[in-house]
Amino acid sequence: MSPTIPMADGNLAAADPVASLVQSVDWLAIAPPTIAAAVALAVLVADLFLPAARKPLLGWIATAGLALAALSLLPLLDGDRRTFCLTGHPDVCSYVADPFALVIQFLVLAGALLTALLSIDTIKDHDLPTGEYWFLLLSSAAGAALLPASRDLATLVIALEVASLPAFALVGLRRGSRLSSEAALKFFLSSVAATAVMLLGVSFLYAATRSLYLSRVAHALTDLPDPRLATLAAAGVALTLVGFAFKTAAVPFHFWVPDTYVGAPLPIAAYLSVIGKAVGFSGLILVTVEGFPSYADVWGPALAVLAALTMTVGNVAALRQDPHRVHSAVRLLAWSSVGQAGYLLVPLAAAGYADNPAHAIGSTIAYALMYGAVNLGAFAVVALVARTRPANRITDYRGLYARRPLVALALGFFLLNLAGLPPGIIGLFAKVTVFSSAVDAGLAWLAVVMAVNVVIALYYYLQWTAVLFRGAKETEGAEAADRTAPPARIPAALTTAIALATVLGIALSGAPQLVLRFASGALL
Repeated sequence: MSPTIPMADGNLAAADPVASLVQSVDWLAIAPPTIAAAVALAVLVADLFLPAARKPLLGWIATAGLALAALSLLPLLDGDRRTFCLTGHPDVCSYVADPFALVIQFLVLAGALLTALLSIDTIKDHDLPTGEYWFLLLSSAAGAALLPASRDLATLVIALEVASLPAFALVGLRRGSRLSSEAALKFFLSSVAATAVMLLGVSFLYAATRSLYLSRVAHALTDLPDPRLATLAAAGVALTLVGFAFKTAAVPFHFWVPDTYVGAPLPIAAYLSVIGKAVGFSGLILVTVEGFPSYADVWGPALAVLAALTMTVGNVAALRQDPHRVHSAVRLLAWSSVGQAGYLLVPLAAAGYADNPAHAIGSTIAYALMYGAVNLGAFAVVALVARTRPANRITDYRGLYARRPLVALALGFFLLNLAGLPPGIIGLFAKVTVFSSAVDAGLAWLAVVMAVNVVIALYYYLQWTAVLFRGAKETEGAEAADRTAPPARIPAALTTAIALATVLGIALSGAPQLVLRFASGALL
């Protein structure tokens, strides 16, 4: 008689114990996160042997590693690849490199690459520990690249924590900075609380469905035999969504954002604003659309309310920022990112009302691609200005066009994209697609709320853009001398980051429909 052993989904199967535990590994499919993780370890080891004068070499090694990880996506474009599947059930897998995963992995790795370029000079300017910084950044990027390909709740949680835990340390890496320490502590405590809530939800779902695989969870949730299990599953769905809502900075789980962005090194604030959101939204898409489709009548309205609250709170708070306040530029971008998260939630909420959520999810992905390019570009310019204006007030950007015309034009282009105004065609196109997804789903009230918020956002984006082209005020002393002195040379890595973000934004604006078509094909 063949022995029975527990399978990964909680069922018993009669099989040879050794054969049942053997799973094939598709190394090509898992190459993107694996390369990032391997380079992270290589950088950490190399840091032990390199003399201090050659530590900057680690930054270029890390950047090359991220570029290689991004290039490893190319061989995967020919179709879906699955690995870590149940023996005898090739369609039930923990890792799936489908078009959805590849698009999010591209966003994550390209964003991490731009973050690395921003970081090279920041590490020198703020005397950050080089080896630790690059190890933590690459480790977080590896976890972020793993998450969109995860297809079971355990792997999702692990990937989420691998992406998040290094980020806590990166936020607090500035030695002797009270702002950095407070930001890291607030980020850590709130994130740990959200993770605990999500783990409780996952445990409830496993108890109710006896599986962690999203496809089997979805099937089990449609027909739970015991009403008590149905109640347990409903609680698990709600708690799991709360955990991912924190990662997306959705209101009321957004309170950590402004202080964290201000206290973190600027490249890490940029990283959190883009890659952190990519992680949260990809996880939210997976658990709702693939894991909980039978609860669409619950999470659809809930996400619609969250979207309305998030965009409204974020934009109103950004509108109230004092341009003369210290770090007002970073705070405005922080609150703006909360408002942008609200726009990203709109198509996801619409997917809960649609028979086929493909178009709605495509709108979210297209908006995320636009937002990632231009928001990283805006942070790159902010990092440049911070080299001479550490206070980083919005008023410090007055007359930037006179000092650095190309940089001012780039920042103006990024801000107009975020506002959804020409010549930022991709920003306008992304907002129109998000708006249309709400209308098509019958969420007219949410479309109205979004329209009002777009108008609110126009004011503060245009106000900042106008500051760039105003003449510098005549002042006395060192500041006046600084305004009239020829601008210092921009570091090569920072120049490359700004140029890449600008070129990407222009390219996307030149063919916005291709972005939506590409994103719409990247579905589950």
